[in-house]
Amino acid sequence: MASEKVTKLIEDVKALTVLELSELVKALEEEFGVSAAAPVAVAAAPAGGTAPAAEEKTEFDVVLTDIGSSKIGVIKVVREITGLGLKDAKELVESAPKAIKEKVGKDEAEELKKKIEDAGAKVELK
Repeated sequence: MASEKVTKLIEDVKALTVLELSELVKALEEEFGVSAAAPVAVAAAPAGGTAPAAEEKTEFDVVLTDIGSSKIGVIKVVREITGLGLKDAKELVESAPKAIKEKVGKDEAEELKKKIEDAGAKVELK
């Protein structure tokens, strides 16, 4: 079981946008003088030279496809999900189709889809 401090840090990282996560990785690489690219390259190589079996998709992008008739309600939900300010959330909603969250687990993606659809918008999971 992870400590409370570690659990909170994991939750904070989950809440980051892809751009913020990229900035975090770069900052950690600079701070500790390491590169996150090396382990990824090793992990990407198939074990024993065999082709990897088809895996079930575990990461989804939550994409707003149509804002529907309740734009204000959708903006409120998008602000709640993303932590964006009013202006940024409004711009994101108005630029549909647009990814609201990227690379989230299946359960979280389904939950976010339901919240956004309950606000009157249409969502796709990709």
